Amino acid sequence: MIAVINTLLFIISIAWFLVIASAIFSWLYAFNVINANNQVIATIGRSLYQLTEPIYRPIRRILPNFGGVDLSPLVVLVILFFLEQIIRSVLAPALLAP
Repeated sequence: MIAVINTLLFIISIAWFLVIASAIFSWLYAFNVINANNQVIATIGRSLYQLTEPIYRPIRRILPNFGGVDLSPLVVLVILFFLEQIIRSVLAPALLAP
């Protein structure tokens, strides 16, 4: 059972990393720091978009429009943090109790 809990926590960590990488990439792209015409950069951007957009889309439907400021990555990070805390403080002790 410890392996399942650690795997869930690892998946949450990967999702956390992808959300932060996607947010940083979008800032670099928006401020024209990176060359969008570079094929490698475009591939990384498309990959990050395809990995994170299914998570962002339902949240963007609920959040109001803030005039160009996208708060959906922040909401996703809060949800991921909440899930991690639930697993660590509720699920793990309940499953590992003797």
